[in-house]
Amino acid sequence: MNVSILGIPMDLGAGRRGVDMGPSALRNAHLSRALRDLGHSVTDLGDVRVALPESIDKHEEGGLVFLDSILEACRAAAAQVAALPEGTFPLTLGGDHSVSMGTVTGNALRGRPAGERMGLIWVDAHTDYNTPHSSPSGNIHGMPVAHLTGLGDRHLSGLGGGWHMRPEDIVMIGIRSVDPHERELLREAGIQAYTMKEVDQLGITRIHEETLERLGHLERLHVSFDADALDPSVCPGVGTPVPGGLTYREGHLLMELLSESGRVTSMDIVEVNPILDTRNQTAEVMVGMAASLLGQRIL
Repeated sequence: MNVSILGIPMDLGAGRRGVDMGPSALRNAHLSRALRDLGHSVTDLGDVRVALPESIDKHEEGGLVFLDSILEACRAAAAQVAALPEGTFPLTLGGDHSVSMGTVTGNALRGRPAGERMGLIWVDAHTDYNTPHSSPSGNIHGMPVAHLTGLGDRHLSGLGGGWHMRPEDIVMIGIRSVDPHERELLREAGIQAYTMKEVDQLGITRIHEETLERLGHLERLHVSFDADALDPSVCPGVGTPVPGGLTYREGHLLMELLSESGRVTSMDIVEVNPILDTRNQTAEVMVGMAASLLGQRIL
C-alpha cells in the first residue's frame, strides 16, 4: 500500500501549548520505518504551514479563538489530502484535534462526488461536539465533530463546500469526558458513542462488530485517533488527560480488528504533546497503533 504522511503542526485550537510538535515526535518515533517494515511504500509530504501563536493576535471571533488561522490551516490540509491519488492511504499527524476538520473533509472529497458518504470512527476521551455557543473555553479542538456535521461557525462548517458528515455515519469510542450542553447536542444528533462504561461492559470486540454493522453501508472509513483516548498511564503526553481510558491492548485490538475489516482508508493521529510526555512514550505508542491499523500482527 502507498501511505502518504502529512503533518499539521497546529496547537491553535488547544488550551495548552506543545501539540504543534506532535508530528515531529511521531516521526522521531520512527513512524515511516515502522510502516516500511510492514511492506508499505511511504511518502512523507512534510507539514502544512501553520501560523505560530506568537505571530498573530490572540483574539476571539464569535467565541472562537484563532479562528482565521485555524481555518487557513484546515483548508490547506483538506486541499492536500483531497489531491492525493486514489489508492493512497493518507496518514495525517496533528496537532490538536481541530485539524480533523480539514483532514476528514479532504478524505471524504478525495476523488469522489461531493455527495458520497464516508464513515468516521472517532477514538477519543472527548466527543468534541461543542459549538461556539456551548463551549466553556472557546477552544476549537473541542468542536471539530460538530462543525463536520454542519453545526457551529459557518466558515468552519463550510470547509467541504456543502459536504457534511451525517451523524449516523459517526461512531465514537472511548468517551469519558463530555460537557453538559455538548451531551444534549450529541443526543439530538443521534451519534453512536461508546463510553468507557460500554467498553467495560461489552468489550472492544463487540463494539467493533457493532461499529462495522452500523457503518456497513459505507465503503470507506476514516479513523481519527486522539492519544488521550488511551489511559494517561499509557499515553501521558496529552494536554487533556482523563483517567480511566482504553488500555494498551484495547487500543491495539481495536486497530487490529479494523485492519482486518479492510475498510479503513485513512487515519489521523492527534494531540501528542511531547512537552508533557515521558521519553517520547506517547508518540511511540501511537506509532504502534498506526502500525496495527496498517497490518502489524503478533504472528
